[in-house]
Amino acid sequence: MEVQGKIKMVGQTQTFGSNGFRKREVVLTTEEQYPQSIMIEFVQDKCDLLNSYQVDQAVKISINLRGREWVNPQGETKYFNSIQGWRIENLMAAQGDAPGMPPVAPVDAFEPTTDLKEQDHDDLPF
Repeated sequence: MEVQGKIKMVGQTQTFGSNGFRKREVVLTTEEQYPQSIMIEFVQDKCDLLNSYQVDQAVKISINLRGREWVNPQGETKYFNSIQGWRIENLMAAQGDAPGMPPVAPVDAFEPTTDLKEQDHDDLPF
């Protein structure tokens, strides 16, 4: 899944426990009729992906939804969800032409192929 928007906040990398689990949070504000502020966490080696991103940058983040079950000491079952990012792309750089790449013509500049119904396909098994 992917989510797009502008970066509202980039947190510092946090380390937890004796095994050195790392987590870093970013808040993304979507650009739609009803903008949403979505907190996305990057964990372990993915924390470093956020180093070159700043507030107000337009980005696209690839995410996974995570869910887990927890039973509290009173025996009640609780459920928690998290959004984990695993890739982030700068949208402004993606919109510009990549250096060294030839421009691509718009779709309507290409001629349509011949109709497949007109071609002879006797070698098909059906």
